[in-house]
Amino acid sequence: MTVEFRVHGLGTPVLSPGDDLAGALMDAVARTGAGAFRDGDVVVVAETAVATVEGNVISLDGIVPSDEAEALGRRYRIDPREVQVVLDESDRVVGGIDGFLLCLKNGTLLPNAGVDGSNAPPGHVTPLPRDPDASARRLRTEIRERTGASIGVIVADSRTHAMRLGCSGVAIGCAGIEAVTDERGRTDLFGGVLLVTRRAVADNVASAAELVMGEADEGIPAALVRGLDLPIGDWSGVEGIAADECLFMGVLGRFPPGE
Repeated sequence: MTVEFRVHGLGTPVLSPGDDLAGALMDAVARTGAGAFRDGDVVVVAETAVATVEGNVISLDGIVPSDEAEALGRRYRIDPREVQVVLDESDRVVGGIDGFLLCLKNGTLLPNAGVDGSNAPPGHVTPLPRDPDASARRLRTEIRERTGASIGVIVADSRTHAMRLGCSGVAIGCAGIEAVTDERGRTDLFGGVLLVTRRAVADNVASAAELVMGEADEGIPAALVRGLDLPIGDWSGVEGIAADECLFMGVLGRFPPGE
């Protein structure tokens, strides 16, 4: 089966807390020549844009670092005020390298607990949206109420991966499409039964969108993905796995079972 789809970058003005994100995206779709949102579309939105309009932007001027933040800042060459924000956002700090702390947050392993200084005003940082799945659901509902279109929404972040250079897109929030599909029980080309395979659909769509969204001053915080022919429904949520079930963390022995 051949699937042809298009990815349209959705440029917006610089977003501020309280801005109408759904309206900005609707205007952006019209400017692309794609017309308007249609049933079956998937919109991918950068987590920084979502966090910003939701008011989740933190000024470092008001942060008083703890002794732990001061010590980690010296060890890993990070502004202790930013370290304090990372500590506040983390479930656990696993380790780090110069410039970054490796953290566990909501069952996900990620640098600096998702706290990001890029595409934030000077002297500010943006943590991840407080509930990315809820953010995706709200945006999906707003667009459906205002356009009549039943779409999927992905809140995406860019992440590094173990032993790989560069970043790719990862879905941290999802609504309207199934984030992961279970391929277990299907057969391969030679009749072998798949035992563990699950397709990270939302992550794959997020990575495709990242190609047009960029990481710097492009001013394209979202993308419209059209033509994927994914089922649209009331699915919601991005599911992780426990640390002791993760191949990488298990092999490294950083987490005993049940921790």
